[in-house]
Amino acid sequence: MALNYIWIAFFIIAFVIALCKLIFLGDTNSFNVLVDALFATSKSSVMEIALPLAGTMTLWLGFMKIGERAGAISFLSRIVGPFFHRLFPEVPKDHPATGNMMMNFSANLLGLDNAATPMGLKAMQSLQELNPNKETASNAQIMFLVLHTSGLTILPISIIAQRAIQGAHDPTDIFIPCIIATYVATIVGILGVSIKQKINLWDKVIISWLLGLTAFIGGVVFYFTYFLTKPQINDVSKITSNLLVFAIPVIFMLGAMRKKVNVFEAFIDGAVEGFPTIIKIIPYLVGMLVGIAIFRTSGAMDYIVSGFKWFFALLHVDTRFCDALPVALIKPLSGSGAKGMMISNMVKPPLGFGVDSFVGRLGCIFNGSADTTFYIVALYFGSVGIKNSRYAIPFGLIADLAGVIAAIFVGYLFFG
Repeated sequence: MALNYIWIAFFIIAFVIALCKLIFLGDTNSFNVLVDALFATSKSSVMEIALPLAGTMTLWLGFMKIGERAGAISFLSRIVGPFFHRLFPEVPKDHPATGNMMMNFSANLLGLDNAATPMGLKAMQSLQELNPNKETASNAQIMFLVLHTSGLTILPISIIAQRAIQGAHDPTDIFIPCIIATYVATIVGILGVSIKQKINLWDKVIISWLLGLTAFIGGVVFYFTYFLTKPQINDVSKITSNLLVFAIPVIFMLGAMRKKVNVFEAFIDGAVEGFPTIIKIIPYLVGMLVGIAIFRTSGAMDYIVSGFKWFFALLHVDTRFCDALPVALIKPLSGSGAKGMMISNMVKPPLGFGVDSFVGRLGCIFNGSADTTFYIVALYFGSVGIKNSRYAIPFGLIADLAGVIAAIFVGYLFFG
């Protein structure tokens, strides 16, 4: 129901703003730009997002089927089973959904966006098999979605690359702040949904895994900070991500050969699932992305940011962070929109604030602190026909908010 009301609100707010511009400001183009956005986004949703995604989906679902027959998915399930069984009590032990979720989380952690989406959709399909009410999100699906939207990553490669393109003195200086902010978002997401679902957070296994994950993140930060130079951080990030993208299917193939599986046949069996999945999610993508586009085009975001500036100025709080807020506000709605605003902040004055400015850096941290919540909800739930998302969106946004607040604090700590 939350998604229903939010989607309606996008259109009503855009209409009211355009009408006010027409009546009070004499802006005769106010509705013209909304209609242009309506048709342009409906076209790009299919031609530039859904259809290109079909190729990626087909490829990685084929690889995932090889991994499944090679036993890689069940192997991962056994490793993370004790932890996931407590976070996802509805999922039976050694169920393929556990391994699929772990593959998705691992891909996100390493910044492998192209691999993460097909793996995540496969995980959602596995969870849907266990869902007794096919049109309503299960507890396990909500937990998975909120953890996914928190966007935990330790290699923000694309952000570092954009900073390098813009000529940053040190493109990797946002590396540690991004990790801290996204980790806070993930922990808040886990705690929030666990409390809602009455999961025992004091369980020894849960505490051990959370402490272990914290130690791992801390170890990565420590190693990158004290043992690598700034250029080496950039090189290691790129090499690691590309190496793993290619290594995953190769490992699957070797494992399948060991089990005497017909590798190419397994690939085809998995790949044929790609296009039907894309066809199923196109209506959800078009509807959500069109709603987001007209909301952005109406200028509503500018009014929201101005409201934040006015409010914090009344409290005598430094308002510099408000100039970077559009990135944080757009990120749950549109990844490409947030990326565009991040880049615009890094452009040299007077068009932007500069790549090494406080606003330029904070925009990068905002972009790396969470994921596109509404897009992910539409994509993942739409792929399995879920219409009632229950509390997935509110808790996903709570995790996003925690990441934004953490980003502001670490932004001032490191660059303020």
